[in-house]
Amino acid sequence: MAETSEQALTESPVLASHPFINDEILPPIQSWQGQSEALILDASSPWSTPFEQNGLAHSPDYEATHQWLNKLVNSSDLLSQVSIGKSPQGRDIWMVVASESGAATPEALSESNKPTILVQAGIHSGEIDGKDAGMMLLRDMTQGDKQALLDRVNLLFVPILSVDAHERSDEYNRVNQRGPVDMGWRTNARNLNLNRDYAKLDTLELQHMIRAINVWQPDLYLDVHVTDGIDYQYDVTFGYNVKQGYSPASFEWLEKYYRPEVESALTDNGHVPGPLVFALDNTDLSKGLSYWNPSPRFSNGYGDARHLPTILIENHSLKPFKQRVLGTYVMLEQTLKTVAKHGTKLKAAIYEDKYQRRQQIPLTWNTVEQPGWDFKGIGYSLETSEISGTEVVRWNGQPKLYPNLPVMGNTEANVMTQRPKYYYVPAQWHQVIERLSIHGVRMTPLTEAKTLKLSQYQFAEPTFNQKDYEGRQRVKATSNKVNIETTLPIGTIQIATNQPLGDLAILLLEPQSADSFFQWGFFNSIFTRTEYIEDYAVEPLAAKMLAEDEALAAEFKTALEDESFANDSKARLRWFYERSPYYDNQYMKYPVLRSR
Repeated sequence: MAETSEQALTESPVLASHPFINDEILPPIQSWQGQSEALILDASSPWSTPFEQNGLAHSPDYEATHQWLNKLVNSSDLLSQVSIGKSPQGRDIWMVVASESGAATPEALSESNKPTILVQAGIHSGEIDGKDAGMMLLRDMTQGDKQALLDRVNLLFVPILSVDAHERSDEYNRVNQRGPVDMGWRTNARNLNLNRDYAKLDTLELQHMIRAINVWQPDLYLDVHVTDGIDYQYDVTFGYNVKQGYSPASFEWLEKYYRPEVESALTDNGHVPGPLVFALDNTDLSKGLSYWNPSPRFSNGYGDARHLPTILIENHSLKPFKQRVLGTYVMLEQTLKTVAKHGTKLKAAIYEDKYQRRQQIPLTWNTVEQPGWDFKGIGYSLETSEISGTEVVRWNGQPKLYPNLPVMGNTEANVMTQRPKYYYVPAQWHQVIERLSIHGVRMTPLTEAKTLKLSQYQFAEPTFNQKDYEGRQRVKATSNKVNIETTLPIGTIQIATNQPLGDLAILLLEPQSADSFFQWGFFNSIFTRTEYIEDYAVEPLAAKMLAEDEALAAEFKTALEDESFANDSKARLRWFYERSPYYDNQYMKYPVLRSR
């Protein structure tokens, strides 16, 4: 864990007067002052943001946000604004484009030959720090003295991604978070979590965002959140893919250039930065911390899979809204500076990741011990609660260093697959084909029938989740890969893995991958039996099969040695049906084929 300054922390906890109704039930807070407070404009200033106009405790609603940004865009030749699509309830999802040339289209932005940063706020709309920080930064680049930030870099800024949930606003929405006064809802209007949807793309919001990524082609993607969980000293934490993942060159750039410069800027401005923090046990820090290798359902895991360096920012929910917004501003500003300075190396790292074409692709990961971290935490005690009847944590607000805490992380490759040259998706699986297209995966329909030698997964023992998860019934199954020769009809979709998004295609199509379309339930109908044979028909069929096939008769005799099978009349009849030409030869077989 990086060394950071603790000067912003006072010696004793102070429960100051704040406008947040949950202050009384949350742990004690530290009084805070930092250099970043100089970024705040007086509420009476013509270009103060709604955040600054309303006591640094409120965040504007959707309409007020759009009106203020629209006024700013109309005032500056550096800015343009586009809608990337409509939400389920019909609201525009706005994106501000900031560039030295005032580019208003992807083509115009591309002509600048500058690296482009995409900043996204409000994917969980109650965690809205990035919106207010971004508005302040855009203001200072157009109305203040920071126009030079755009000399060597472009900025795309989505102030609210989950716009419908943003308008489900209330002061009671996030009990574990200190402000703003009114906060949006975590999930969208269909109660789906957008930051679990990057792989499956069930939500309009994420479909629009991925299309925007494909069209505008950012080189760095920042996703701004606020934490839940334990108390600690850090106010701005952030992380990204791991070295062992799918984009190792991007990881090296982020570790070598990005993290040191951003942490230095935050520290200089009175903030306490750190890596993403997840406790293995929220009631016992001695058990250690988790180092997270995210799967493609999450923004940073998705970025790893598609080789778009993606940073997950998690501001600490127990720090006041003002402190979190200012820390986010500092991080965004330094991001522009760092990418401007090291943009060529960033683009080179992305290129290296896109074209590395590793032949063995990890599909699952084992959790193994990592190097220990010195953790800047907060002291706590355990007390037996009369309410719950069990021990609960009582944070005392006092800074405490926990030296060399153990760390566990899912960084050891487990199940691997050999990169196939092609996948083949039958045309009837149109939803899967559509989602692959939204992701930007290149596909080619066959214009004539082809007879090919391919591999196919055959499943057994499917296990379905007992509870719905993100609107889907997830499934796992044991699988056996067999070689087949088959004729593919016209219209079958061929997907080459020798493409920039080849790794992403593999993770979406290999059934053992945790975020494959298979495990998300897109193919669940292959587990449904639709044709049957009556007992009165299978009896004479079985007798005929035994009379005509001595090997089958011997196999049946051996099967009868299993007492449970021998005593199960239905199983005995099913045994013959499964070996007859009447049996469904597609039952529990994966329709997606792969080249050998």
